[in-house]
Amino acid sequence: MNQSTFLAAIDLGSNSFRLEIGRNDHGQIQRIDYLKETVRLGNGFDDERNLSIDTMARGWECLARFSERLAGFKAHQVRAVATQTLREARNRDEFLQRGSVILGFPIEVIAGTEEARLIYQGVAHLLPHSDERRLVIDIGGRSTELVLGQELQTIETASYRVGSVAWSMKYFPKGDFTEHAIYSAEIAAQAVLDEALSRYPRSQWDCAYGASGTVGAVADILTMAGWPQGQISAEGLNWLVKCMLRAGNANNLRLEGLKEDRRAVLGGGVCVLRGLMDLLHIETLQVAQGALRHGVLFEMLERGEHKSDARDTSVARLAQKFGVDSAQANRVRTVSTLLFEKIIAPTEPPASQLIRKLGWAAELHEVGMAISHSDYHKHSAYILQNADLLGFSMQELFRLGALVLGHRGKLKKLETEFGEPDFAKLLLAFRLAIILCHARKEPETDKLQLTCNNNKHSFKLVVNADWSLRYPQSAHLLRQENLAWQKAAWSFEFVGG
Repeated sequence: MNQSTFLAAIDLGSNSFRLEIGRNDHGQIQRIDYLKETVRLGNGFDDERNLSIDTMARGWECLARFSERLAGFKAHQVRAVATQTLREARNRDEFLQRGSVILGFPIEVIAGTEEARLIYQGVAHLLPHSDERRLVIDIGGRSTELVLGQELQTIETASYRVGSVAWSMKYFPKGDFTEHAIYSAEIAAQAVLDEALSRYPRSQWDCAYGASGTVGAVADILTMAGWPQGQISAEGLNWLVKCMLRAGNANNLRLEGLKEDRRAVLGGGVCVLRGLMDLLHIETLQVAQGALRHGVLFEMLERGEHKSDARDTSVARLAQKFGVDSAQANRVRTVSTLLFEKIIAPTEPPASQLIRKLGWAAELHEVGMAISHSDYHKHSAYILQNADLLGFSMQELFRLGALVLGHRGKLKKLETEFGEPDFAKLLLAFRLAIILCHARKEPETDKLQLTCNNNKHSFKLVVNADWSLRYPQSAHLLRQENLAWQKAAWSFEFVGG
């Protein structure tokens, strides 16, 4: 990736949508443009946890404006991530499908722990190099992320369902500030965050940093009022709460540094922040410049330069945790990759990305055996689709789980996935590799002729008669595979000489 390449990160938060465009400048991200719009997606839930049409429309309109700014960008230059509101929304698929079309790029929903990891990456990359142990806090609209880390490595990540939008709606629905409402909001926040006391004790970190959202809004107000710049102290928060009580209502609050788009959610954010600082014994919170969107940008940069990928580490750790047979995993990886390369054009940009996904599936397809050998592929898929694997979006894990689920058994369970030719090709290569490696020995693959007809949605595997005689069980399983594909959207034919 050369120095002039632009990258764009989009953060679809519960309160605001943000677009950050940057350029690689010797390993750092130089800001080119930054757009922010207050969408209040987190305000739009009905009693059944569905987002209203009006709320979704606000988000789509913002994405349309972002799309105009991203005209000319390629797929590998843009990454859009969505957080807590779209983790919760029952009708999120409706928003995501239309939103992705409007934006022109896919939107990924990331788990809370993955959000926390990316926040830490954004903060750590923009801080001076230091071996200090850092506690990073980000109070968003509907969730609060806590991360313990050192240098660029995360040690502990967590996400809690408490945030400025949710708490403002619940405890200050009309914007009224009373001692009882503020006390109730703080106690409720501490009840949710109570587990953090044992996970992030004062003895485990040297300095606490706050990122983005509520922290930035509070810091701006305190700085304008004469408090030390770049810091939030318990005394400063107490002063701010007194200002809120004197005003009586958010609409009456007159403070320099208070932006209009923060007025309605300030009360909830302040209560969560004060409750958290008290709970974790944080006397002074340093205000960090990095945020989720910066973490996304730096990860895109590192993936593009093949420096590192958190997904590889997560896959290796999960495989080790469940005692996967690494020799078999490597055999399946090698053979499935070889077969896949026969049926996809190597010049296609996504080819290398698809091969990586195939490798992850091969490495993890037997994790379910730790639960039961019977239907282990179902257990494997369940683990993948419900695990917090750092580096992966929720959609990535779902598709990886679908691939693992389909590596054996009937194909009807995956009929909705066959609309994507790439998935059909991945699955075919994966299933054939499992068959060829069934004896847990290195198979003979040099005589295999695998072809794909994209127009007819068909695959064909040809071997000579000698191969079929030497490997009768493999030939039998491949003939059975003919039957498995008969009712699928794609067909498979085995010709055994």
